[in-house]
Amino acid sequence: MEVQSLYHGYHGRAVLRGVDLNLAPGVLAGIVGENGAGKTTLLKILAGELRPHQGSVRHRGRFGYCPQEAVLNDALTVRQHLEFFRTAFGLPDLRHAKGIMEELRLWSYADAPAGVLSGGTRQKLNLTLALMHDPQVLLLDEPYQGFDWDTYQRFWELAARLSDAGRSVLVVSHLAYDTRRLDELWRLDGGQLHPETAAMA
Repeated sequence: MEVQSLYHGYHGRAVLRGVDLNLAPGVLAGIVGENGAGKTTLLKILAGELRPHQGSVRHRGRFGYCPQEAVLNDALTVRQHLEFFRTAFGLPDLRHAKGIMEELRLWSYADAPAGVLSGGTRQKLNLTLALMHDPQVLLLDEPYQGFDWDTYQRFWELAARLSDAGRSVLVVSHLAYDTRRLDELWRLDGGQLHPETAAMA
């Protein structure tokens, strides 16, 4: 993913002031920042939900996005969500999705309506939907929110395997958790990204 000179603001107040980012294949990276630093605006631009006032974002290959708030239909089961997204992605089957679900311990909920799932289980489904088409660039917004310790560990193991397989993975959070697991880390401050040492915070 290549990001060049992103500028954006609201009502005359600049939020992003020339954000540059180059996310290479096989890199597990993170962006942290305080509330109000502009992370949401940056995420929406990177995901294509918002057009920047200036600058460009280029994705090479399939793109996956896991928003912080899961966009699910409470009346549909986990399996029905998978089938809906399988059709949308044009996938021949759910083999890849099932592998992710088994890794996250989600498969036992396949026939449960999304409306009865706990917050952590909803996030597992949210992550599975973002990964099921095997994206080459993956943007994750607070992806481990609500996870128990075991699932949290499984998430990082999965993220590491994705980067080892040549995927570009970007984790965005308001706090620098487990930064020792990252290859690269930036802090969003003053509308710009500043490189930081990827070490345990």
